[in-house]
Amino acid sequence: MRGLTDPDPEAGQRATAGRGTLQAAFTAVAVLAALALFMSACGTGGTGARDEGPAYAEAAGASVSPPASASPTPDSLGAVKLVQDDPTVSAGVKRELKPCIGDEYPVDVSYGDLTGGASHDVVVNVLTCEDAVGVGSYVYREEDGRYENVFRAEEPPVYAEIDRGDLVVTKQVYEKGDPVSSPSAQYVITYRWLASGRFTEEDRTRNDYSSGVGGDPTQAPKTG
Repeated sequence: MRGLTDPDPEAGQRATAGRGTLQAAFTAVAVLAALALFMSACGTGGTGARDEGPAYAEAAGASVSPPASASPTPDSLGAVKLVQDDPTVSAGVKRELKPCIGDEYPVDVSYGDLTGGASHDVVVNVLTCEDAVGVGSYVYREEDGRYENVFRAEEPPVYAEIDRGDLVVTKQVYEKGDPVSSPSAQYVITYRWLASGRFTEEDRTRNDYSSGVGGDPTQAPKTG
C-alpha cells in the first residue's frame, strides 16, 4: 500500500494527457468561432464588411482618392477683382466699387448654372454704399480656366438674379421726385442662354406702382 507521499507515475501521465486534450479542444473551438465570424462578414448575403466601401478599404490599409471637384468659383473678394479687372465695366461703376466699412465691398454674388458650362456661373451686382442701389450687374462664365464677362447691365437701378436656370434682371423706373424707396414702376426682364453663346431676352414685364399709397388721399373724380 502506497503512502500519501508516494506519487503515482501513471496518474501523473494521465493528468498531463487530460490537460493536453482539453487545451486542444479549446483551441479547436476558438478556431471554429473565428472562422464562422469571418464567413458571416464576407457572406454573399450583402450584409458584411463588403458593404462598407471606403471603410473596408481603410481597414485594409488602402488609400481612398477623394472625388474630383469642379473648378473653384470666386468668393466675394474674387468677384470684386473680376469686376475691377474687367475692361468692359464702366469707370463709374468701378468708382463705386470700394469698401463701405473695413474690407466689406458693396457687392452681392450668386452662383448657379446659367450657361451650361463645366463650372458655376457667377452673377455680380455692384451696389452703392449709401442706399444699396444697384449700379451694375454682370455674369461671368468659366472658359478655359478663366472667367469671361458674358452679360452686362449698367443702367441703374438694376439688379440680376438666377431663377430656375434663367437670368432675371430687375430695373426700377423713377419719375421726377420719386424717393429711392418708392419707384414709379419696375421692369422684370428674363434672359436665356443660347447655344450660340449669348443671352437673349425671353420675357419683359412692367409693374406700375400706385403713387397714392402711403401719401395724401386722392380726391374722387367729379361726375356730371
